[in-house]
Amino acid sequence: MRKHILFIILLLIVTTTISAQTKGNKVGYIDMEYILQNVPNYIEAKTQLEEKAQKWKQEIEAKKIEINKLTDALKAEKPLLTSELIEERETEIKFLENEKLDYQQKRFGPNGDLITQKAGLVKPIQDQIFTAVQDIAEAKKYDFIFDKSSHLTILFAAKRFDISDQVIRMLNRTEKREQLTKKQLKEEEEKEKKEDAIDENPALAEREKALEDRKTAREKLIETKRLAQEETKRQYEERRKQLLAEREAKKNGTVVAKTPTEASSPNGTVDKTETAKPSAQEEQKRLLEEKRKKILEEREAAKKALEEKRAKELADREAKKNNFTPTTGKVNETTEKAADPNNATAKPSTEFKPTTEETKTDAQEERKKALEEKRKKILEEREAAKKALEEKRLKEIEEKAALKKANEDKLKENK
Repeated sequence: MRKHILFIILLLIVTTTISAQTKGNKVGYIDMEYILQNVPNYIEAKTQLEEKAQKWKQEIEAKKIEINKLTDALKAEKPLLTSELIEERETEIKFLENEKLDYQQKRFGPNGDLITQKAGLVKPIQDQIFTAVQDIAEAKKYDFIFDKSSHLTILFAAKRFDISDQVIRMLNRTEKREQLTKKQLKEEEEKEKKEDAIDENPALAEREKALEDRKTAREKLIETKRLAQEETKRQYEERRKQLLAEREAKKNGTVVAKTPTEASSPNGTVDKTETAKPSAQEEQKRLLEEKRKKILEEREAAKKALEEKRAKELADREAKKNNFTPTTGKVNETTEKAADPNNATAKPSTEFKPTTEETKTDAQEERKKALEEKRKKILEEREAAKKALEEKRLKEIEEKAALKKANEDKLKENK
């Protein structure tokens, strides 16, 4: 009897040991960087910190520009300054450089404000993440949970062991619960239970995904039907408007041109109404366009006639001045009498009156000559101004050289 009891006890111990060994450990992992990028508070605080860092960089850049300006000014004025002034300015520049380096170290150094504030920003959220991870591990019996983004080397990890989304949901739940009423809190708890059940059961997750895909496809089909109905309605409205326009055109005695699809007959021939008369509005528009063109042509003709009349008057005046009648193309009677050798009373004319063409040619020559003289005068003035400017520049160069020599002599005397 004792042997049987001992054998049963030994058998139970062996079976429990074997089952514990074959069961294995439950392992999961998180991605800290992915979780932080999906936490709204962290993103907002990170943006504010980046704005501060950008402001600090601008301040450092302003200090650097100021130091560069002082260095360039010292290089330019160094030949004119004494050794004491040079040493004083170099000391000032060195002091500003040290001040810039100290400020840079204070803001961006290993123990600077940027690192300190970043650590202060991340630590509260990391504490919340660690608390959420512990709650998930206790609730779902995890033996190990690793951080994928840490220095721990993970060569491969299956997606089903990633609990980062569960951690994000838990953080969002904690934030939402503070703003919900009792009824909303109850609904949120039921939703959380459903999400947890999906996480626990991969088959249920697949089923939920299939239902979601089916729902999306159904919504897409409904949207397609709605668009088709709207298109049919639009075509119906266009057809109705076309019919109303045809009725209105028949009342006015004109025919509206149909579209190619409407004008085609059942046996494939195109109706002649496609090339029918234009509508009343088009006819009225055409008449107005023709009337406007006619008015413009009349105005152009009147303007041209006025120009011709003015030119004729100017020609008559010019002919009267030169004692020439443009209408007959002959000289005046007094000129004929003077030119007739049988006329005893006629006196020989000793004067020579140039014609209009000769007068115009002489005037053009004089104007051309005057323009040439004016151009030569302007060129001479420019040459004189250029020569004066060159002399002034040479004089300034000589004065600078003399001043530089005087300063060098002064520096040698001081040494």
